[in-house]
Amino acid sequence: MPTRVPMSDELRSALGSPTEATLLDSSPRSRVWRVELRDGGRMIVKQITDGGGTGPDGDARYAREVAALRLAARATRPTVAPALLGTDPASRVMVLEYLDDLGAVDDWTPGYAESLARLHALTGPADTGTLPAWSGPTAADADSFIALAKALDVHVPPAVTNELAGLIDRLEPAPHHALLHGDPCPGNDLRTATGVRFVDFEQASLGNGLVELAYLRIGFPTCWCAMSVTGSPLAEAEGVYRATWRGLTGTDVPGDLADACAGWLIRGDALVERAHRESVDHLARVPAEDFEWGYVSARERLVHRLGVVAGMTRDHDRLHALGNLSAALAARLLERWSALRPLPTQDTRPWD
Repeated sequence: MPTRVPMSDELRSALGSPTEATLLDSSPRSRVWRVELRDGGRMIVKQITDGGGTGPDGDARYAREVAALRLAARATRPTVAPALLGTDPASRVMVLEYLDDLGAVDDWTPGYAESLARLHALTGPADTGTLPAWSGPTAADADSFIALAKALDVHVPPAVTNELAGLIDRLEPAPHHALLHGDPCPGNDLRTATGVRFVDFEQASLGNGLVELAYLRIGFPTCWCAMSVTGSPLAEAEGVYRATWRGLTGTDVPGDLADACAGWLIRGDALVERAHRESVDHLARVPAEDFEWGYVSARERLVHRLGVVAGMTRDHDRLHALGNLSAALAARLLERWSALRPLPTQDTRPWD
């Protein structure tokens, strides 16, 4: 449909004037157009808004995405994000390279993992301050998780409190400087002729890449399209990620994947969409109500995460008690609500 996209005269002069623009589906926090140009080319125009219930933080999200795209532009042959063609900070507008998405493929996880590792490896200590540091779980998250267990009459081993305190310390982002996407979910990974490229960097940060590699195991915790990746696809994807990181940096991936998964488990905000985060204690809601987000419910997400952490920590020196508690909590949830379904599997992406 013809419409006036919010491009300044300067951008139109530099990049061309649209002959047609189509408003695309996007989050309430932005407006996105596919723009046709007179020479037959295409580009994407994205304007950051204050919508979505997140408060007037549009300026910060705009600055974060622009900074992340400029850092991501360091990757070449292949790239990992669309090129940033132009900006208009006064209107929070950015003009992006149009990516021709080839659509869904069955074996999508290796390409996803390779591009994620390539993205993470682009930054280092010299980039400190170019983006906010990743925000990990807090002592309040740990308290809420323990309170949930007690509310469901599940015994909390005495060692759990100290294990959670140690977990929070180990997840401190300060020693790490990987370029994190912030929401590396299905739908934000476009499959192009040159590989997977990520879009929508509004929540980008610097931290440990394992907190995003953990998405494959823990069920994509910031995404409405939660899913389960297991077996050979999971092992292959994690192997590709680690090999890619090692090839680019000459080092092994730092940190503990079990820590990263446990960090996502105890965060109640990882049960709801962004508009509802930082509002109430969402773990405290679980015993009384099962609230949906996308295809699955909060209890279904939680059961999956509990099972993952229980499985990863059976022989873990620093998370053994948390693993036992996770197994007991998962059993209690399934005992009380037997109709809870497993997450969709990695070969089911109905949103593509």
